[in-house]
Amino acid sequence: MAKEALVSFAVERIGDMLIQEASFFKGVRGQVDRLHKDLRAMQCFLEEADKKQEEDSRVRNWVSEIREAVYDAEDIIDMFILNAQSLRSHSFLERAFKKLTNRYKVGKKVEAIQLGLQDISNRREALGIKNIGEGTSTSRSAQMLQDLRRSTPHAEEHVVVGLENEAYKLVNQLIGRDQKRRVISLVGMGGIGKTTLAKKVYNHTQVVECFPDYRAWAYVSQDCRPREVYMQIIKQICSSTKEQVEMAEKLQEHELGDFLHGHLKDNRYLIVLDDVWSPADWSCLAKKSSNDPDCLGSVFPDGGKGSRILLTTRYKEVASHADVRSIPQEMRLLSKKKELGLELGEKMVDKCNGLPLAIVLLGGLLSKNMSHIEWKKVHDNMSAYLAKEGQIVGVMTMLNLSYIDLPSYLKPCFLHLSLFPEDYVISTRKLLLLWISEGFVLQQDRQSMKDTAEIYLNELINRNLIQVVITSVNARVMECRVHDFIQELAIEKAKEHNFIGTNIVVDPHLFPSSSPSLFSSKSRRQSIYSDFERYASIEHYSTPYLRSLLYFNLGGICQISQLDFITKCFKVLRVQDLEGLGIENVPSIIGELIHLRYLGLRHTGLKMLPLSIGNLRNLQTLDINNLKRVPDVIWKITNMRYLYIEEQEKYDPLKIDTVQNLQILSGITFNQWIRNNSSKLTCLEKLKIEGRCELVEEVEFSNSIAKLHSSLKSLYLKTSDESSIPSLAMSSCPHLCKLDIKGRMQKLTETFKFPRNLSQLTLEACRLECDPMPILEKLPNLLTLRLRAGSYLRKEMHVSADGFPRLQILQLLRFKELVWLNILKGVMPWLMQLEFDNFKTEIFGLNELLNLVEVKIPFSSLLAMILFHKIEDSFWGLTRIAGAEGGMHICRQKA
Repeated sequence: MAKEALVSFAVERIGDMLIQEASFFKGVRGQVDRLHKDLRAMQCFLEEADKKQEEDSRVRNWVSEIREAVYDAEDIIDMFILNAQSLRSHSFLERAFKKLTNRYKVGKKVEAIQLGLQDISNRREALGIKNIGEGTSTSRSAQMLQDLRRSTPHAEEHVVVGLENEAYKLVNQLIGRDQKRRVISLVGMGGIGKTTLAKKVYNHTQVVECFPDYRAWAYVSQDCRPREVYMQIIKQICSSTKEQVEMAEKLQEHELGDFLHGHLKDNRYLIVLDDVWSPADWSCLAKKSSNDPDCLGSVFPDGGKGSRILLTTRYKEVASHADVRSIPQEMRLLSKKKELGLELGEKMVDKCNGLPLAIVLLGGLLSKNMSHIEWKKVHDNMSAYLAKEGQIVGVMTMLNLSYIDLPSYLKPCFLHLSLFPEDYVISTRKLLLLWISEGFVLQQDRQSMKDTAEIYLNELINRNLIQVVITSVNARVMECRVHDFIQELAIEKAKEHNFIGTNIVVDPHLFPSSSPSLFSSKSRRQSIYSDFERYASIEHYSTPYLRSLLYFNLGGICQISQLDFITKCFKVLRVQDLEGLGIENVPSIIGELIHLRYLGLRHTGLKMLPLSIGNLRNLQTLDINNLKRVPDVIWKITNMRYLYIEEQEKYDPLKIDTVQNLQILSGITFNQWIRNNSSKLTCLEKLKIEGRCELVEEVEFSNSIAKLHSSLKSLYLKTSDESSIPSLAMSSCPHLCKLDIKGRMQKLTETFKFPRNLSQLTLEACRLECDPMPILEKLPNLLTLRLRAGSYLRKEMHVSADGFPRLQILQLLRFKELVWLNILKGVMPWLMQLEFDNFKTEIFGLNELLNLVEVKIPFSSLLAMILFHKIEDSFWGLTRIAGAEGGMHICRQKA
């Protein structure tokens, strides 16, 4: 089990502050250094304590005390830096006196924390907490959870909810004609019904007939023990005597693997491995047996007899690791309208949000005779009742296993999800930037923190703790959400760790303006879901150490006239996001929030920022749009990494070339850009330039882009009015892989040199007169091509033989002019997806696209039908599938 994650992050941050803010610690450096060493020493015991705190409240309290001590240390240091910074405007004598006073106070507070840590350390041995590496016992609570979760194929399933279609597909995969051994995986979040479905198909008549003799079920669990799994299988497939079983039990693990391999290699078998938690567990179970030269690399051999292994797992990476040739069957949440058929307690069924285990347990509740008041209590606290009423194991207990299994670096990211409203669709761009600003993302060599954060996000998705809502054309997650029960788990754990205070839905009956504060003084983060004006009127002086304040506009218009209270009450704030809140102005005192790392003011209607924004020297992310003008003080914020300033109304000069840590710059204008020395922006990976482009000299602009050759990966150029995109020679940018151009182009010729590694290209409103295909089809690494409205004005487009050697996705959207697209044989050999929406367009040569598996038509009703009939004759075996947003997907069926 990983170390207590939040403590580890906080201790590391204290160490970073000692380095970055060294000038402030004169006079107290020695004491703060010793405190940091003491805290790091305590970390050595947290891994063992983390195992025990689930089962022992004393240990849980001990870990909580360490956490509070770390929080106290962080608060003292942040406040000391803040006070030291504020003294710079004072007179010399006043500054000298207050410095001595502050150092004395900090010294006393640090001594108090050290004494507390000594007391905490003295109680460690009494609680049986050992150093890392010394503890060998397994958590009793974890073992109890695994015992409760343990499955058998013969456990009676009284209720199977909405799994008929999945069962049908799975049975066909198991009894299919493919004679190679296949590993088929069922993937989904805890409680979604993986084991239930596996039992259903395991005992299905057709499956039993297909595997009459060699069929076995083995439960794996988090604590994967290959010997135990092998013995479970051996006892089911071998008609052995009691003496033979006893003999097998005496064999070593590798000898058992040989024994099992020998029994399976000449037979058609079905093995179910229920609850596999990691790729390493699968590798350990399927490892090559030691002595058999005929073993093909697995305890589970491929004898060419159509054998199958069925895995159930929470993690997609397990499925892909076990068999790269098989497509995992991902368990979907149930649709109430189509499949549930449950009439009682409709609102409570809604709250189950398609999670089968929750629905089954709810069914047990619905069968009870309870009063209206009792039903109301159940409705208001569903998770607690479902956890209590489950006959085998409650929903939250099941989901808690997924939390326990998280590595330490993912736990803060998971807890952070507790801040978002129920069923809220989350922008992943924003989520990743918030994680970075919170300090949850570790710096990796040769990898940006945003890329690392995206890896964290995908890990949580693969663990089925986050659901994907929308992906981009190149399959990157754009929007996501969290299942209600997962979010309740995150909230419960976050409150345990003082990670969040109360997530606030402000109600005038609950929070009259005269009410005292209801928030803990240790609250680190708060979310506001409603009336911000009323929230501003509540007493906040009891939460001076708040680090994050997020606002979510859940509908309606909310205005705020004054934001002074934020700076006055939350002096050590690091994250402030007020997206969607109507703001008249930002007070100049915002410049006093020197610890602020993230400032989100998108869609606020704000037109001006105060010049004091330049004092936010630790600001890493500024996200704002539609400003009348951006104050020319960004150059002072040298720690800025992500700057979003789209849709400026006035294009005043903006110096940014001193911000050498800048990685994303979005919204700078053409005229602002060329006035900066771009060679200094050595970390810039993503650049969006927009606005008018009349006075920009082409050679100068092209050279300014070429100077980013060592870092630039993504470039977006967007012109307004009738100005044209300057010609570019981008071949000197070897890392540039994504290019978006929206605006008039004089001509697309060979002189418009694209980088060789370009993989994604979008053209829109370019108003090209000449067919762009003869040039674009020569791009050797292009994977995605999107041609949108106004990109090409002629009626015909031709793709030559051998064109687009690696293209996989082609979009032709809002292309009103195009009536003829001719595709010759041998073109686009790897094209898999085509999307277009012009029913007038004739596409010739579709039948030559042998790898094309999907045609998307983002239209509804008559137009979609017309387009379908225009192409259906070109594709033998196509079937219509109703698409999202009223459109249509047409997918090729495998022969």
